[in-house]
Amino acid sequence: MGERGPLAVEGAVASGPANGAPRVGVVGAGFIGQVHARSARLAGAVVAGAAASSPDRRDAARDELGADRGYATAEDLIAADDIDVIHVCTPNHLHLPLARAALEAGKHVVCEKPVALDADGAAELAALAADSGLVATVPFVYRYYPTVREARSRVRSGALGDLLLLHGGYLQDWLLEASDDNWRVEPDLGGPSRAFADIGSHWCDLVEFVSGDRIVALAARTAVSHPERIRSEAHSFERGGNGVPRAVETEDIAAVMFETASGLIGSTVISQVSAGRKNHLWFEIGGTEAAVSFDQEQPETLWVGRRAGTERIPRDFNTLSPEAAAYVTLPGGHPQGYQDCFDAFVAETYAAIAGDAPADGLPSLADGLRATRITEAVLDSAKSREWVTVA
Repeated sequence: MGERGPLAVEGAVASGPANGAPRVGVVGAGFIGQVHARSARLAGAVVAGAAASSPDRRDAARDELGADRGYATAEDLIAADDIDVIHVCTPNHLHLPLARAALEAGKHVVCEKPVALDADGAAELAALAADSGLVATVPFVYRYYPTVREARSRVRSGALGDLLLLHGGYLQDWLLEASDDNWRVEPDLGGPSRAFADIGSHWCDLVEFVSGDRIVALAARTAVSHPERIRSEAHSFERGGNGVPRAVETEDIAAVMFETASGLIGSTVISQVSAGRKNHLWFEIGGTEAAVSFDQEQPETLWVGRRAGTERIPRDFNTLSPEAAAYVTLPGGHPQGYQDCFDAFVAETYAAIAGDAPADGLPSLADGLRATRITEAVLDSAKSREWVTVA
C-alpha cells in the first residue's frame, strides 16, 4: 500500500468490474472463506465462483460467499476460463494440490497457511510461483495493523537502539476442553503440527517482519493437553462432539526458545488451551534505548518503554510514522481490527496482480515456506529434545 495508504482500497472499490477488476474464485465456504470473499469485494473484485467441500454444498457455498456461481468441485472452479484469482481456504491438506493446480492453470493464488504440510511441498509451491511469474500470496495479515508498522518503523530507524531481546506469545482457548474438536486436530487433515503451524507461524512471521531479524536455531517443547478428544464434524470453531473419543497426536502447546541471525535470544509460548484467551497475540522487542510491545487484542495503541518511563502511542494519522499512517483507514477513536488488516492485504495482492510493484511487506509463498520450515524445526526439536537449526 505504501504511500497510497487507504486510497488504494478506496480506488479499487471505485474502479469496479468494468475497469478490469479481477474475477475471483473462492474454494472453501467456512469462516475464513467468508473473510476472503468480503475483502475481495471491498477491493473491487467480482466473487465470480465458489466451491465447497462436496458437490451437494455447491449452492450453499455460492450463497454463503455471495458468489455469482457455485461449482461442484474445486477443480471445476480452477479450470474455469473466466476466473483470474483462486483463494484457497480449505482444510490444510488441500492447500498444496489446489494452489499447485491453480498456478499450473495460470491463475493467481491467495493460499491460506500452512501452504503445505511439509517444507518439501511448500518449497515446490514457492518455486512454481516464482517460475510462473504469477502473484501468489499468503495472508499473514497481522503485518497490516498500523501499530505493527509503527513498531517496525521504530526498529528500522534505530529508535530502539541495539536490539537485545524478542519475546511474546500467542494464546487461545477454543480447544481448552476435551469436548472441543475440529478437523485441525487430525494430522491427515491439519498436518503434523497444529497449534504451532496454525498460530505459532503467525507469531514468528510477525516478529521476523518487525525486527528484520531471522530465527536461525531453536529449542522447543510441545505438549498434548487431552490425550483424547470427542470427535466432531466441526469445520470451523464450533464446540461439541458426537460422543466418540479419538486419540490426539498434534500439540496443544509449544514453548520455544530461539536464537536469531544477529545473535539475539528470544522465546515464545503458543497455546490453544489457555482459558480466557481468545486471540492473544503479543510481542515485545527490547533494545538499549527503548522497547515496543504490540497486543493484537488491544491494537489501537503501541506500548513504548524507556528507562525514564512508558507511553502508549495511539493509532492515529497524527501520531504514527508515514509508514504506519499509510495503513490508517479511520480517524483515531474509531477502532480498526482484523478484518481491516485482511482488506489491506487483499487490496495489495490485487494491486500486484494489476501490475504494480509488490508493496513492501506483501507476504508471498516464500513467507509461507519460511513458516513451514520453522514449524518443522519446532517438531524436530521437540522430538529430539535438542537445539535444531532452521533451514
